[in-house]
Amino acid sequence: MVSVKKIVMVTLVAVTMLGLGGLFPHAEASKLDEVQSRGCLLVGTTGDYKPMSYLNRETGRYEGFDTEASELLAQSLGVQVKFIPTTWSTLTADTLAGKFDIAMCGITRTLAREQKMAQSNGYLVFGKTILCRKDDAKKFKTLADMNKKDVRVMVNPGGTNEKFALANLPDCTLIVHQQNAEIPGLIAEEKADIMITETMEARRYVRDNAKLAAPLIEERFTKNNFGILMQQGDQIFLNYVNMWMEEMELNGTFARLDAKYIK
Repeated sequence: MVSVKKIVMVTLVAVTMLGLGGLFPHAEASKLDEVQSRGCLLVGTTGDYKPMSYLNRETGRYEGFDTEASELLAQSLGVQVKFIPTTWSTLTADTLAGKFDIAMCGITRTLAREQKMAQSNGYLVFGKTILCRKDDAKKFKTLADMNKKDVRVMVNPGGTNEKFALANLPDCTLIVHQQNAEIPGLIAEEKADIMITETMEARRYVRDNAKLAAPLIEERFTKNNFGILMQQGDQIFLNYVNMWMEEMELNGTFARLDAKYIK
């Protein structure tokens, strides 16, 4: 017969093991493991934001600061990178649906995005500004100069440019154009008067098109920085991305990309 003492001992051992199981739970699967197992980092990009991430129609390849940075992130994980097209209007929905592991294409960090998605630490300081024709540069010195019915302001849909225009220029004639990368050319062609954009983007377009100007680039309307978007709930993956970003800052890689694509 099994003694009562033995039964008690077995029971105590079982209870102890259950208790320890609660103290040391199995590690939850992380996107970090999934990416390395897959052998590929899926990166969402709108492909329309010079100089951060844009699709070169001639080569069929993505280029820019964030494009090269995301390739380096994939390299740090020992995997390849695959770019997944998204749009500013569908960026949040696509991130939440898990269509890609991260989104990295000149995405402004905002409290609204933080409520729904995880955002990495910030990088690169910039702000909202305007792009206009060089001949009109002296006309626009303040927001009041632009907030008029006869001033045509063009923005891309679904992003912070449109939100800024709606909040600050309620009396202008607002034109929403689907392709952000096409707007500077439309400004030059007099299809609109002003593009709401960001200092990073404005510098690039002024450099590339002699007809354009960014008269308020040193007096930006906002102060922001970019972030990498991902789904909430995976602290391990978020920690890795943030640590990688710190390494890029410390070893001068981000400074090199800044000099290559922005300055």
